[in-house]
Amino acid sequence: MDLNSASTVVLQVLTQATSQDTAVLKPAEEQLKQWETQPGFYSVLLNIFTNHSLDVNVRWLAVLYFKNGIDRYWRRVAPHALSEEEKTTLRAGLITNFNEPVNQIATQISVLIAKVARVDCPRQWPELIPTLVESVKVQDDLQQHRALLTFYHVTKTLASKRLAADRKLFYDLTSSIYSFACSLWNHHTDTFLQQICTGDEAAAANSLERTLLSLKVLRKLTVHGFVEPHWNAEVMGFLHAVFERLKQFLECSRSVRAESICRDRLEKTIILFTKVLLDFLDQHPFSFTALIQRSLEFSVSYVFTEAGEGVVFEQFIVQCMNLIKMIVKNYAYKPSKNIEDSSPETLEAHKIKTAFFTYPTLMEICRRLVTHYFLLTKEELTMWEEDPESFTVEETGGDSWKYSLRPCTEVLFIDIFHEYNQTLTPVLLEMVHSLQGSTNMENTNAILIKDAVYNAVGLAAYELFDSVDFDQWFKNQLLAELQVSHDRYKPIRRRVIWLIGQWISVKFKSDLRPVLYEAIRNLLQDRDLVCVFFFLNVCLPVDDFEFRTDQFLPYLESMFTLLFQLLQEVTQCDTKMHVLHVLSCVIERVNMQIRPYVGCLVQYLPLLWKQSEEHNMLRCAILTTLIHLVQGLGADSKNLYPFLLPVIQLSTDVSQPPHVYLLEDGLELWLVTLENSPCLTPELLRIFQNMSALLELSSENLKNCFKIINAYIFLSSSEFLQMYAADLCRSFCELLKDITIEGQVQVLKVVENVLKVNPVLGPQMFQPLLPSVFRGIIDGERYPVVMSTYLGIMGRVLLQNARFFSLLLSQMACELGQELDQILGNMIEMWVDRMDNITQPERRKLSALALLSLLPSLNSVIQDKFCGIINISVEGLNDVMTEDSETGTYKDCMLMSHFEEPKATEDEEPPTEQDKRKKMLALKDPVHTVSLQQFIYEKLKAQQELLGEQGFHALMETVDTEIVAQLQEFLQGF
Repeated sequence: MDLNSASTVVLQVLTQATSQDTAVLKPAEEQLKQWETQPGFYSVLLNIFTNHSLDVNVRWLAVLYFKNGIDRYWRRVAPHALSEEEKTTLRAGLITNFNEPVNQIATQISVLIAKVARVDCPRQWPELIPTLVESVKVQDDLQQHRALLTFYHVTKTLASKRLAADRKLFYDLTSSIYSFACSLWNHHTDTFLQQICTGDEAAAANSLERTLLSLKVLRKLTVHGFVEPHWNAEVMGFLHAVFERLKQFLECSRSVRAESICRDRLEKTIILFTKVLLDFLDQHPFSFTALIQRSLEFSVSYVFTEAGEGVVFEQFIVQCMNLIKMIVKNYAYKPSKNIEDSSPETLEAHKIKTAFFTYPTLMEICRRLVTHYFLLTKEELTMWEEDPESFTVEETGGDSWKYSLRPCTEVLFIDIFHEYNQTLTPVLLEMVHSLQGSTNMENTNAILIKDAVYNAVGLAAYELFDSVDFDQWFKNQLLAELQVSHDRYKPIRRRVIWLIGQWISVKFKSDLRPVLYEAIRNLLQDRDLVCVFFFLNVCLPVDDFEFRTDQFLPYLESMFTLLFQLLQEVTQCDTKMHVLHVLSCVIERVNMQIRPYVGCLVQYLPLLWKQSEEHNMLRCAILTTLIHLVQGLGADSKNLYPFLLPVIQLSTDVSQPPHVYLLEDGLELWLVTLENSPCLTPELLRIFQNMSALLELSSENLKNCFKIINAYIFLSSSEFLQMYAADLCRSFCELLKDITIEGQVQVLKVVENVLKVNPVLGPQMFQPLLPSVFRGIIDGERYPVVMSTYLGIMGRVLLQNARFFSLLLSQMACELGQELDQILGNMIEMWVDRMDNITQPERRKLSALALLSLLPSLNSVIQDKFCGIINISVEGLNDVMTEDSETGTYKDCMLMSHFEEPKATEDEEPPTEQDKRKKMLALKDPVHTVSLQQFIYEKLKAQQELLGEQGFHALMETVDTEIVAQLQEFLQGF
C-alpha cells in the first residue's frame, strides 16, 4: 500500500466508519477489515492518528484499528504478519513525539506502545526505555505527562509477563531504572507538596497527576522487579518512605476542599500508597518482615485511635484493615506446631506480631471495632425507616454492601478473634454481661451498642462455643427481647434473629425450636422485613441436621400464609426474589405436607410471572419456586399445566432472548414436571419440539437434556417415540461425531432405555445407531464405560428381539465382508473378554441371559464359545445369587414378583411418579422377572437334549472344572 496515494483513501473510509448511518458504516467497516492484512496499512494509520489537525473521532478509530492489528498481526508467527521493515518504521514513529493533546487518544497510544513492547522490548526495541526516560525529563508539561503515561503502561505490561526468561529481562530492566524512578517520584511528590502549601491548586493538580503515574511505575518495579527485594537498600528505603509520604498526604487532605479538583486524585494517590504495601506483602511476605511493625503501628494508629479523626476516609480505612488482616492471617508468619520446623524468618515475623498485639492493643482494637465500626449509622437508620426494602437488600448482601466498610470490619474482627480468641473472649463476654437486662428505649446509643455487641457474638459463634451457654441466654434474655414490640427496639429484634441464625447450627437445643418458631411467627405478623430475610438461617438453615418437620408443622400454615402476604406487599424485585427463595425452601423442607397451603401461591405466580417480564432474575426465582412446588405437589402438579407448560416452553426455547437467563432453571423445571407427571398430555409432548435446538447447543445443560429425554421414554414411550424417534436418532448421530466420552455414554443410555421400554419397536427406531454399537464391540472399544453400555444395548437386542439381532448380524457381515458365523464368533469372544468392563449387576445378569439365549444350538461357532458363555453365566450367578440361611438354598436377589408402593421415611423424599413407572417397568424386565438359575438350567437341559448325553458331556469338558463345580452347587435341587 503506497503511503501517499493510500492515505487519502483510508482517511475517507475511516471517516465513513464513524458515521451513524449503517448504510455508510457497514461498507466502510468491511473495507477496513480487508485492508488489515495489506502491507503499509498500519503505517497509514500511524500517520492519520498522529496528525492532530484531523477529526478526533477519525483519529480515535485509527488508533483502535492499529491497536487491534498489533494483537493479530505483530508476532512473527501470526498469519499475515507485518514485515520486519514495516515494524521497524512503526516502532520509530510511535516514540518520535509524546505530544498527543487528547487524553483518551493519548491513553490508547500508550497502551498500544505497551502491546508492542510486550513482544519486542528489549531485544527488537532497545531504544524504547532510554527514549521514555529522556522524555519524562523534558520541561514541556504535555510531553512529560504523555511520556510518563507511556512509561507506566510499558512497565505494567512488562511486569505482567511470567515466563522465566521474561522475568529475568524485567529484573535487569528494573535494576537499571529503579534509581531514576525513585528520584522521579520524589521530585514530583515534593513539587506537589510545595504547590499545595502555596495554594497553587491548578499546578498542584498537574504535579499530583505525575506523582500518581510515577508511583504506579514504582509499584510495578518494586513488587515484580526483584527476587529478594529486602536485600536492596533503595527498595526498602522507598517502602519506608511510603509511610512518611502517606502521613504528608493525609495531612494535606485536611486543607484540600471536598469540591477541589485535587481532592479525588489525592485520595486515589493515598489508596495507591496502601496498594504498594499490600501488593508487596502479598508477593514478598518475608521481605515485608522489616515493615510489619511500622505497618501495624501506622494502620492501628489511623484506624483505631484519635490520630485518624478528620483525615481518614472510608476506602483508606478499608485498605488499612486489609493490611492488618493480611499480616494477622499470613501463613508465612505462623510457626509450625513443632517450633524447630519453622524457618528463622517465620519466627522473626511471629515475634514482631506477638510483641505488637499485646492485651491492651487487642482490647482497644476489639472495643473500637464493636462500639465504633459495627454501629448502625444515622444514614442507615433513616434508610430503614424511609425505605425498609432497600435497607434490607443492602444489609443482607446487596452489591454496594459487598464493597463497603461494614463487611471489611466484620472480616477483620473474625480474623483477629480467631487468631487471639483466648485474649479476646473475656473482653467480648464482659461487653455482653454489661448489657444484660432491659435497655432504655430513649437511649438510642445504648440500643446501637447492644446491636453491635450481639453482632460480634454472632460473628464469633464458633470461637465462643465453650464459653457461652447459648440455650440459657436464649431462654433468659434473647427470647424476651424478641417479644419487645417498641418501634425503637427494631434493631435489637432484627439482630437477635440474626444471632440465633448464627448459633442454631453451632449450639441450640432441639426442644427450644417450637418456642423460637412461635416468636418468629409473631415477627412475621409485624411485617418485619429484615427478620424475614434472616428467617431461613433461623428456621431452615442448610447445615441444620437437627431440623424436625414435626416441630415445624404446627406453624407451617400461618408462616406460609404470612410469607405469601409479604410477597404480595413488597415492591422491589430483589425483595420479591428473597421472599420467593424463603417460600421455596419451606416447600422443599416439608415436601408433600405443603399441599393444603399452596393454593394462594399457585394463583399468584402467573400474575407475578407476567409482571416480571423485564426482570429475568426474578423469573429465575419463580422457576426455582415452581420446581419445589411441583416436587411438593407430585402428581397433583398436573393442575398447574396451563401456567407451567408455557413457562417451560419459553424458558427452554433458544430462539427467545430470555433463555440466556432462564434455560438452566427451565430445564430443571421441565425435568421435575415430567418426573411427577401422572400421564403424557398433548401439550407436554409438544414442548419437546424445543429439544432439537438444545441438543445442537452441546452446552453444559446437555446432561439435563438427556434426563428429560429419558423421562419422556419412561412416561409414554409409544406416543413419544412415534412422534420424535426419527428426529432424536438424527440428532444423536450428529452428536456422536463430536462429543465427550461422558456425552457418548449419555446418548447410549437413552438408546438402552428405549430398548428396555420397547424391545420390539425400539431397535427399528434407532437402527441407524446400532451398527456402530456392534462395530464398537467387535473392535474392542477402549473406554470401559462405553464398552459396558455397548454390551448393555446389544444384550437387550439379543435377549428380547432375536429376529432383529439376526438381521443386524447379516447387515454387519455384509458391511464388513465377513462370514456371518465369523462375525458372531468375534462378538461373543470380545463380550466374554470384556465382561469385567461391566460393573452394574443388572447389566452383568443381562449379559449372561443374552448369551445363554443363543442356546440350545448346533452352530459350531456357538459351541466353540460355549466355555466362555458358561463362564459368564457362573459370574452372573455369583453376582445375583444369595443363600437362604434357613433352607440353605440359593435364590436370585434381582427377582421382583409384584409392585409395592415405595415407602419413604421422614428423611427421604417421597417417590415420584417416575420412580413408580420404573418399578412397574422392572416387573416386565427379564433381568427382574427371569431367574438366572432357572434359565441356565433350562438352557443346559435343552442343549443336552439336542446333542445327546455324549455330545453334551464333551461340550462340558471344555469348561474349567472349578467353574463346573460352582455351577453344580448353584443348580442343586434342579
